[in-house]
Amino acid sequence: MSGLLALLDDVAGIAKVAAASVDDVVAAAGKAGAKTAGVIIDDAAVTPKYVQGFAPARELPIIWRIARGSIFNKIILLLPVALLLANFAPWLITPLLMLGGSYLCFEGAEKIFHVLFPHGSHAIEKDMDVRDPGHLEEQKVKGAIKTDFILSAEIMTIALAAIEAPNVWMQAATLAVVGLGVTVAVYGSVALIVKMDDVGLYLARNAPTPVGRGLGRGLVKAMPTVMKTLSIVGTAAMLWVGGSIVIHGMEVLGFGWLGHHIHDWAYAVGHSVSAQWEAAAEWIAKATMDGVFGLAWGMVLIPLATKVIGPLFNRKADH
Repeated sequence: MSGLLALLDDVAGIAKVAAASVDDVVAAAGKAGAKTAGVIIDDAAVTPKYVQGFAPARELPIIWRIARGSIFNKIILLLPVALLLANFAPWLITPLLMLGGSYLCFEGAEKIFHVLFPHGSHAIEKDMDVRDPGHLEEQKVKGAIKTDFILSAEIMTIALAAIEAPNVWMQAATLAVVGLGVTVAVYGSVALIVKMDDVGLYLARNAPTPVGRGLGRGLVKAMPTVMKTLSIVGTAAMLWVGGSIVIHGMEVLGFGWLGHHIHDWAYAVGHSVSAQWEAAAEWIAKATMDGVFGLAWGMVLIPLATKVIGPLFNRKADH
């Protein structure tokens, strides 16, 4: 009997340690997740544009496919790579992030370029041929998962830098919690946004009060504008995040003149307004300059990507 009591006591001790570890992981994940808030907002703003133009019945399945790809990106691909790089090759992290930031700049600049010059690329128009909805959906999902990979890499790297874990297993558990939590938050929000017009239609038809029906009609009328605005915000977010990643990477590698100038200019803008708006004005100025740099860098990359890198990859794929 005493042996059984001793065993139960040991089990209770192990359970307490496990519970404390879980609490530590959750607390660390919350702290690390807060550091990634800016990129999370960008991710949520970017994603809704990938379901524009599809039948309502395909919206949630597309979001679910992208969400599954996002979980695969974070947990299967990025988590082990982040841990290996952080523990064995931390010097590689900055160049890889700059490469990802450059891709975001390219994608954002390319979207603006094709708004200004809608017939500029026959290949892209062929890929986006709406006469084949299945092909268009595949292209959109692949593009969304590629963009998510870059944003997820930034999220996981920022989270890893914020984690104060005693060992690699705690790092891994915390990153996994951050990755899953961010994915649920982002794609849950996106699902609500893209289905809001259906909610409005339901209220307009079935709400028991005139106020409810008016709210439903207002939602239906407002959602096209909201989706268009989110698409614009998503493109701007790509340029902002991509530009800021590249500029920060340049600073880490010893080329900090541009980052220092942007900081000084943003500081000057912040101190040119009243004290209550100082922080907001400084942030807006810095984000704007990061985005302008991202657009300029993306425009430089467009001919390189479309005339050199793209054909090389296509030739390799053909072989």
